[in-house]
Parts: sequence; structure tokens; C-alpha cells
Amino acid sequence: MKALTIFDVAGRAMAAQQVRLNTVASNLANVMSVSGSPDTVYKPIKPVFETQYDSAMANSGIATVDTVSISASQAPPEKRFEPNHPMADKDGYIYAPPIDQNAEMVDMIETSRQYQNNIEVLSTAKTLMLKTISVGK
Repeated sequence: MKALTIFDVAGRAMAAQQVRLNTVASNLANVMSVSGSPDTVYKPIKPVFETQYDSAMANSGIATVDTVSISASQAPPEKRFEPNHPMADKDGYIYAPPIDQNAEMVDMIETSRQYQNNIEVLSTAKTLMLKTISVGK
């Protein structure tokens, strides 16, 4: 494996944040969905990240992140008594996903900021490289 550059580190971090934003969007899109069964209700998802250290440069401290998997929540669905709902089960209950809209919005804002931070890292690295090249002229 080649040594990680600042562009590799920031690029992989941006890719991880993109996965995170996709899961937030999926959760928010399904916040109002309901089901007639607790087994078929939407389960909120979250990405699982893992730190990846630069193996080409032992003990350098250079690391980035990879998305290992996307896990579904094991939290029980919200059970609501709505006997007139067309999807209600035989006992009159519908089931909604256990999604905290506020937590998802905070996650979305944090994800956006992390993505912007990595764009700033790339921009700064590019500027420094251009200044370094101009020193030799």
C-alpha cells in the first residue's frame, strides 16, 4: 500500500461523511412511515466507521476512516393505537420507526460541517502546494 497523502485522508473522510449523510437522509425520509406489523416497520440506520492507519509509514500517526458497515437499529418501534388507520393490525395498532428527528437534524448539521472541514483541508493543501511551487520560480 502506498503512503497516504493529505488528499487521500481528506477524500476518504469526505466519502465517509457522504455515507453518513445518506443514512440521515434515509432516516428522515422514513420518519413518518408506518406499518401494520412491528416486523416490517422501517429500522433507522447508522454507519459504522473504523480508523485506518497508514501502514506504509509505521508509527506516523497518519490515519483516515473507512465505512465498515451500516447497521439497523434494534430499538423497538413506536406502537400507536389508531384503529381507523388503513394499515392498523387486528388490534388497531400501527407501528412507526423509532426515529428522533432532532437527533437526525443535529447529525445532518454535524456531517455537513465535517464535510466542509475536509474541503477546507484540501483547499489549504492545494494553496500550500502552489505557494511551494512558486518559491522555486
